Amino acid sequence: MAEGSLRGTRLGATSYENDDHVLPADRVLITFDCPRGHSTTVPFSTEADEIPVLWQCRCGAEALQRSATRPEEAPGRPVRTHWDMLLERRTIGDLEQLLEERIALLHADRRRKSA
Repeated sequence: MAEGSLRGTRLGATSYENDDHVLPADRVLITFDCPRGHSTTVPFSTEADEIPVLWQCRCGAEALQRSATRPEEAPGRPVRTHWDMLLERRTIGDLEQLLEERIALLHADRRRKSA
């Protein structure tokens, strides 16, 4: 038998530890109300840094904390396309000049291959 094993035990066996003299963490119950009439109560630790104002209800809607007001939505950033990001780095004149250079290179390559 291996030196590190204990007789009469196996993996997944009953733990020899117990919960005597162990106090659960202090909790506060927060109730969230759904616009569809559902009510959900969620326990949070009293030491929690931030308790959310909105909670996902079981029906999929956003439930609001009973004692809170709905937060204002932050203005979203507009979606930037590749073209927008390109225009941040180059002007239209620069892009036209690059296009002309690339077209000239392609024409020169075709002439060289056909010759």
